Amino acid sequence: MAGPILGRLFLVFTYLNAGWLREQVCIYMCPYARFQSVMFDRNTLIVSYDQARGEPRGHRKKSLSHQQAREAGYGDCIDCDLCVQVCPTGIDIRDGLQFECISCAACIDACDSVMDKMGYPRGLVRYTTENALEGQKSRIIRPRLLGYFAALVLMMGTFAWAINDRMPLNFDAERERTQLYQTTRDGLISNVFTLSVRNLDDQDHTYQLTVAGLPSLTLDSNTINVPAGESRLKVVTVTANPDDLQQPSHNIVFSLQAQQNERIRLERETSFLGDIRR
Repeated sequence: MAGPILGRLFLVFTYLNAGWLREQVCIYMCPYARFQSVMFDRNTLIVSYDQARGEPRGHRKKSLSHQQAREAGYGDCIDCDLCVQVCPTGIDIRDGLQFECISCAACIDACDSVMDKMGYPRGLVRYTTENALEGQKSRIIRPRLLGYFAALVLMMGTFAWAINDRMPLNFDAERERTQLYQTTRDGLISNVFTLSVRNLDDQDHTYQLTVAGLPSLTLDSNTINVPAGESRLKVVTVTANPDDLQQPSHNIVFSLQAQQNERIRLERETSFLGDIRR
């Protein structure tokens, strides 16, 4: 039931984002532009318009050579606005870098195609740095970059450790809600639990089930077979001697241990209920 509902939700939101909101997602909803601007410095490669080369912009005849255009007082920008037309967020890169820019480089391709048609050098709009645009030398190795590299290595190391330390097993233990407890013919107190066991490993496992918390606790079944990547529900009955129950509720702990791999072990704490009239 959940699958078709999620499918419809994805369909609706994809249609809204791509068909209606479009660039509004990048401008107002996407957090990428907000945090990337904090990480920039004057040596960061960004999509930039070379204002010194492009200004003053203006229309001119295609037959006008690059040198003739310079002598006539024109910059390389012919003010065709193609860079604005192809921008998915509708910004004008000639006004400088703006937070709406997603660095897709569509404006670079559009401008280069115009430069080729005009016979002008490419790179009026290009990936460059603020220092390079001002005629200064750009530094590749700098403290900020080294800090980002160290943070990236730390995150990758943490991720690798988490994957290696990941427990390929999960289970929940829920006590039967329709009854608090039962008294057996032998005078013992029993509680019924439903175990939901999920085998997250890539091989089948047989798990050994134990319970602890009271001296006389016993299980009616102590093994669970779960295929790789699947889950199983198992109903178990836990019994205890009423003489061991000093209060209405006692904490007990279920333990699952994979027989094929002793490293795979998990515990879940729950409660065992007894005679509340004691």
